[in-house]
Amino acid sequence: MRPKKTRWVKCLPGERCFRPKCKPSHKLEGVILNIDEFEAMRLSCLLGMKQEDAAKRMKVSRPTFSRIIASACRKVADALVNIKAIRIEGGCCKITGGRAR
Repeated sequence: MRPKKTRWVKCLPGERCFRPKCKPSHKLEGVILNIDEFEAMRLSCLLGMKQEDAAKRMKVSRPTFSRIIASACRKVADALVNIKAIRIEGGCCKITGGRAR
């Protein structure tokens, strides 16, 4: 397998863990959202950027961006539907800015 290309992200998330309050924490499962997946969701879903433009900003190809955003959406949907915590960490990223608001 080829090594992953470094993905450029503008900012780190303000919070690193989101969890539902309806389950006790010792019974709670979780999913891990990589920082590049968080950034892809921020650019595409929050800012409404086209995939091509968002891919350029992250310095990856458009097909790679498409795979990143698809993975992020699956993880967030899994967490919402199956009542899981979301932890944001890891990934092959370089930070170019500050914190998300």
